[in-house]
Amino acid sequence: MIDGKRIAFLAAPEGTERVELTEPWQAVQQAGGTPRLVSTQPGRIQTFDHLDKSETFEVDATTDQVSVNDFDALILPGGVANPDFLRMQPAAVDFVRGFFEAGKPVAAICHAPWTLIEADVVRGRTLTSWPSLQTDLRNAGATWVDEEVQVCRNGPNTLVSSRKPDDLKAFCQAVIEHLGD
Repeated sequence: MIDGKRIAFLAAPEGTERVELTEPWQAVQQAGGTPRLVSTQPGRIQTFDHLDKSETFEVDATTDQVSVNDFDALILPGGVANPDFLRMQPAAVDFVRGFFEAGKPVAAICHAPWTLIEADVVRGRTLTSWPSLQTDLRNAGATWVDEEVQVCRNGPNTLVSSRKPDDLKAFCQAVIEHLGD
């Protein structure tokens, strides 16, 4: 379980799917964890409900202000633009890769595995994602499955993945169960 754990949520300044941030965030809080919003820039991030602007959220810290050692686990929300932006930011990619190098649990939903691909951490792992990423994941050496949630323990850390907002209930349950690993 994640009682007392500090969980980083990495999100770009724009383009994060709101429910893929807020529902896991609430699940972490309800399970006794401490979520922290990390971004590449200070200020607020702009979330979206699919293609429409939604709420903004205050950034707790930027990738240059924190390290993997500050957290027990990482959650990567989706949205098409969010991981596309993050994978072009070396500090964000390094931050993600650091969780794998440290053997800490990571969770990713929807398009978030694009950032994992850029960090070169999916090779030999089984995961799921938004269906349009399956070729990208396979080309990066992963095994892609079409399941609402996939928990992969290939290597020293646990990787939880889900396909889309409709899978959030299963994703949040797996996050609470496995991010304390």
